[in-house]
Amino acid sequence: MADKRHMCLLGLIMLCALLTGSSGAEVTHVFCSSGEDVRLSCNNACSCCTSTSWSYSRHSETVELIVGGIKKNEIERSERLSQDSDCSLNIKNVTKEDYGLYFCRQYAYEQHHRNYAHVYLHVLHVSSSSSQSEIRSGSSVTLSCQLYYHRVTCDSLVRSEGLQLIWVNQAGVDLQTDSRFQISFSSGQCISSLTTTLLNEDHSRAWRCQLKHRNQLKTSATYTVKYPTPAETKTPSPVTSSESTAAPAQPGT
Repeated sequence: MADKRHMCLLGLIMLCALLTGSSGAEVTHVFCSSGEDVRLSCNNACSCCTSTSWSYSRHSETVELIVGGIKKNEIERSERLSQDSDCSLNIKNVTKEDYGLYFCRQYAYEQHHRNYAHVYLHVLHVSSSSSQSEIRSGSSVTLSCQLYYHRVTCDSLVRSEGLQLIWVNQAGVDLQTDSRFQISFSSGQCISSLTTTLLNEDHSRAWRCQLKHRNQLKTSATYTVKYPTPAETKTPSPVTSSESTAAPAQPGT
């Protein structure tokens, strides 16, 4: 009797393993900066892209991107999406709005194999508090380096994952050591801000915000100072009339 119960239990375990194919979804964190191209892997164990589906979730809303290997063309960013021969999802020219959780689901009927992958995409983005026309020598500028993340807090990324946002110059030197720059960090929004007064020699100079995860460089975003050209800053001259408003003189007066 005990042997029969043992064989029955073993059969149930084997059946569950056959149906699920894996013990759970694989979770991956991917970091990139806005403007880059990124590849999200499905971690697939089978070449079954025709039965692969990619979907995206943020703010409790799930959107289908690719179903059965076919791209959903009605979504807003469909022209930037594609699927590789290994079923990976490619996103071109990533924007800060692309951050979120991506789901990959596969099912190989002939192998009774299921595969699930969860990919968290975190996007680094740099912006300036000043418009392009306001960027000039002598003006103060504040640059914001923000990490857009999903379903985790910035505090937990900093404390438990060792996340760092570091401003460096073109030579890779940490700007925290330069008194020219005031650098602050807000863990509430995961923003590192850099404030400085621009100098003449800052034209075409690049400052880079690096994202490090456990002391490993994951990605970086660069801001390059561009001063307006004389033509862009020239104030148009007021329009004047060459005609006299006085009455013409009469002959003999």
